[in-house]
Amino acid sequence: MQPRLLSFFCDIERSLEADQPSSPEASWQTSRSVNYFQGLARLELAMGPSGGKTEPKGTILVQGYQLADESPCLKAALTWAGVEGTVTRSIFSKPDMSWTSEARKIAAEWLGGAPAGMDQRAVVSESAEMISPAAAAASA
Repeated sequence: MQPRLLSFFCDIERSLEADQPSSPEASWQTSRSVNYFQGLARLELAMGPSGGKTEPKGTILVQGYQLADESPCLKAALTWAGVEGTVTRSIFSKPDMSWTSEARKIAAEWLGGAPAGMDQRAVVSESAEMISPAAAAASA
């Protein structure tokens, strides 16, 4: 049986909270979007104080589909804030497989961070001043 995409995200969120619990200073803030017609779902993950400004941490995209033999499959694409690139994992239905434990594995891999070979993007804070091309030329 193929899991529902939102149920899979609930399992991921529970795993994140269990592996890295919220604190009084910061808690997990998530945003989900689902297109049931296309079998696509997006989970945006951020940390921040309740009701305050959050810091984006990354995204998990999931696509649900059936293989030629009619068995269900999920493809998960993991991204991290400040990292260029994506890690993709496919989850194939097998006898005695637990979709919940597969969601836990995806959450653990995402919490583990980007693989060492991925490029780190320069992250500019919002407090940094924007310099116009004319001002940059004048100061040169």
